Amino acid sequence: MGYDDVIKYLGDFGRYQKQIYFLLCLPAISCAFHKLAGVFLLARPDFRCVLPFENDSENQTRFENFNKTLWSLAYPYDQITDTYQVCEYYDVDYNDGYLNGNSIATPVSNETKSCEHFVYDQSVYKSSAVTEWNMVCSRQLLSATSDSLFMVGVLLGSIVFGQLSDRYGRKPIFFASLVIQVVFGVLAGVAPEYFTYTISRMIVGATTSGVFLVAYVIAMEMVGSSYRLFAGVACQMFFSVGFMLTAGFAYFIRDWRWLQIALTLPGLLFMCYHWIIPESARWLLSKGRKDEAIVVIEKAAQVNNVTIPQEVYENLIDESAEKKNDSEANKSEKAAAASVFDLLRYPNLRRKTLIIFFDWFVNSGVYYGLSWNTNNLGGNVLLNFMISGAVEIPAYILLLLTLNRWGRRTILCGCMLVAGVALLLTIIVPASLNWLIILFAMIGKLAITASYGTIYIFSAEQFPTVVRNVGLGAASMVARIGGILAPYLNLLGQIWRPLPLIICGALAFLGGLLSLMLPETLNKPMPETIEDGERFGKRRNANDLSETGEELTSMVAGGQQANGKAK
Repeated sequence: MGYDDVIKYLGDFGRYQKQIYFLLCLPAISCAFHKLAGVFLLARPDFRCVLPFENDSENQTRFENFNKTLWSLAYPYDQITDTYQVCEYYDVDYNDGYLNGNSIATPVSNETKSCEHFVYDQSVYKSSAVTEWNMVCSRQLLSATSDSLFMVGVLLGSIVFGQLSDRYGRKPIFFASLVIQVVFGVLAGVAPEYFTYTISRMIVGATTSGVFLVAYVIAMEMVGSSYRLFAGVACQMFFSVGFMLTAGFAYFIRDWRWLQIALTLPGLLFMCYHWIIPESARWLLSKGRKDEAIVVIEKAAQVNNVTIPQEVYENLIDESAEKKNDSEANKSEKAAAASVFDLLRYPNLRRKTLIIFFDWFVNSGVYYGLSWNTNNLGGNVLLNFMISGAVEIPAYILLLLTLNRWGRRTILCGCMLVAGVALLLTIIVPASLNWLIILFAMIGKLAITASYGTIYIFSAEQFPTVVRNVGLGAASMVARIGGILAPYLNLLGQIWRPLPLIICGALAFLGGLLSLMLPETLNKPMPETIEDGERFGKRRNANDLSETGEELTSMVAGGQQANGKAK
């Protein structure tokens, strides 16, 4: 008898599970703070060169006190982008005669010099890491690289903390991640230079996996199967709440250092969880620690006001001991069976796997690309960011209402196609209708959020049981690559504002079309073996239907033998 049998007595989502689940969802808010903070920490406001004649007085180097005539006298004009090229200025003598006597506002020379000092518009951001370390013009890649390395940290954290939590337990890794997150979050806020800031942020990115994903696992392992869809989606809503609250912090705190510290300190509140949150009983049983598991189960039964028969505990103990004895014997066999190469060896399984990997890459890249692109949309950047987080709530509600009715493939394809069309429509919107560009961008964000939530479930149901964890792990790594590239994609918005939206739209539309080739999994038995995975969703002609399946069995057996030799 396993923990799922205990759930029958405790209840799928009893009072105790609800209390712990709610507490474990709250850290998702602080993780959203860190993942989305880069929009404001690395904000790039409007800027221009500090011209030679402005060096004498700081009062003369205010961005807003620069009239239109001076712009045309000092900076080259680019007719393609309809902007002044503020990374260089005309190399002329900026005397009073030149500045005041030329009513035509035409420079006397086309020679230019690169800027060394800059002045920034402080109407929205008092300061940011970009303005403090002048990460503009030839140094603009530094800001994108910082955000990209943050996502590298998220990737590394999902690998490291995931393995540590499986080995040492969910609870100790959750609190270790939390402590590291607070320490390096504060360090990022007081960093004296770019390198310290970026490395600190990368470590914080790694801890978001240790905090959010481990808390998510604890919560999901204590919920019954009938509530797992609701619990998984509702947890993501807390992340969306943190998304919106980040804009609130940025509204009241305009200095980037204090903003970084303010977004980090709420993590201290979760330290008290040490006396409240239990270790996962499911994990304890998997490790043969039956006495500790029973303590957790009995406390849950007491809060839920239910009684668990003694024979359930006895059977649970016997099973855990048996699992502990058998684990070493089966370890090598399971390791040999679980290989990502098994997903790529056979034609139908390979086709499905590559499409799933592409969908993960697109969903992650487009999601973070749109989330971090709000500064490029024009209008009120804080309002844009707030709306971008708010549209995620109806996206998740859509999943709760439709995912078990309309099917996984229908929702995934439909949402990706809607996102693609909405974002591609920004090509035809004139610049004067900026509100319409924002509207299409938000429709795209809503749709890609829904598809991102679907791909988790859809992928788990596509991969065979023997390689399911390996497949999901590989898909998650591919998704992180999309997140790592997203900051560089948004950098293209400085060349042409709609360009990031167009690229995201094209990728989402292509992903939606390719997903039509995947089989529906709703109410279908999940494939157990590699052979099942190869057969599932495979289109057969008349000749194929006459096959006995012996060839496929032989092919799979031969492939596994070759795989064993390769290892």
